[in-house]
Amino acid sequence: MRFPVVLHSDDGMRFGVTVPDLPGCFSAGDSFDEALDAVLEAIDLHLEGLTEDGQEIPIPGSIAEHRTHPDFADGVWGVVDVHGATRSGFLADAARAAMYSQVQSASDRRKRP
Repeated sequence: MRFPVVLHSDDGMRFGVTVPDLPGCFSAGDSFDEALDAVLEAIDLHLEGLTEDGQEIPIPGSIAEHRTHPDFADGVWGVVDVHGATRSGFLADAARAAMYSQVQSASDRRKRP
């Protein structure tokens, strides 16, 4: 799944990153590349939290849609590929992880005296 991100910098060296399709998901780095690396982890954690809370994973919009927002006017745009999977692939992975967790919990309960 690919998410557009917008990077901002006050000094041209350190960058903050916002993910417009995931409100509250942001990150930063001491360089452009570090900021892009850090936002991958932020997106992963944000999507994991949405899944655990039973919320839907939003479908990412296009950069063209987001560029008109005044908060992003001076930003540099990029696209990051998260999980290298489709939305359905991400949801399938999340479902497998949840099922594994339930099996482990049931197994642990049976082992108790």
